[in-house]
Amino acid sequence: MNNNALVGGAGLGFRREMESDLDLITTDKVDFMEVAPENWMRLGGKYQNLFAQVSSQHNMVIHGLSLSLGSPDPLDVNFVKEVGQFMRKFNIKHYSEHLSYCSAGGHMYDLMPIPFTQEAVHYVAARIKQVQDILEQKIAIENVSAYLSQSSELTELEFTNAILAEADCHLLLDVNNVYVNSINHKYDGKKFIDGLPPERILYGHIAGHYDEADDLKIDTHGSDVIQPVWDLLEHAYKQHGVFPTLLERDFNIPALDELFTEVDTIKQLQKRYESLIAKGCVHASA
Repeated sequence: MNNNALVGGAGLGFRREMESDLDLITTDKVDFMEVAPENWMRLGGKYQNLFAQVSSQHNMVIHGLSLSLGSPDPLDVNFVKEVGQFMRKFNIKHYSEHLSYCSAGGHMYDLMPIPFTQEAVHYVAARIKQVQDILEQKIAIENVSAYLSQSSELTELEFTNAILAEADCHLLLDVNNVYVNSINHKYDGKKFIDGLPPERILYGHIAGHYDEADDLKIDTHGSDVIQPVWDLLEHAYKQHGVFPTLLERDFNIPALDELFTEVDTIKQLQKRYESLIAKGCVHASA
């Protein structure tokens, strides 16, 4: 388990659709919550009051959408400073971003994969360091889903590990993205997880996806988590120890009771592996 983490247990992404049921999202149901800063930090009035209420009741983390770490455009320093102000104002514990880019002379509406090259490692790591210097704390980068193969100098695992080491940052391990990429790019998801440095894992994501075809999965966060993804999360706990894990659900959001059932599944897996590790039945590498 990452002892540097300021959040723990099982989390849930907070969406505005949950506003009317906020009193049901208690700390015995959900250990921490996550939002995209772009969706909240420039809002005033009703929604700023809503976020103030949520952040006063729960440990909060933010997961960015637009930092565009791999972009050829200059880093948006003013945006990073704005994120820092938002974090301080609402006592937000951590900031994470996608290991991707979404801008090149203008913003796109998708997260594009970065070429797996040594040049890109140095470029992206330098930008992550710049963000960390501005915020005066480490950020976490998330492994992203991708749908087209590219010719690369490095594997996805080599690329991810190289950036983690050179930037000296945390990892947000998205287990569903590992599963999606393992199908789309025909690799062993368990071996990918085995190759990650456990000391870098800050927390994890788990989510549902869309089956476009047997060999093409699309990361949508719009459906229930399937059993092979739960199995992969179990493997991650077995390999690296139990780390905080958050359920993402962005579309087709069901009743809270259904979401709580999935959050509770995370908790049960965490309790199981914490018990097994304590008994010496599982020897996690963390």
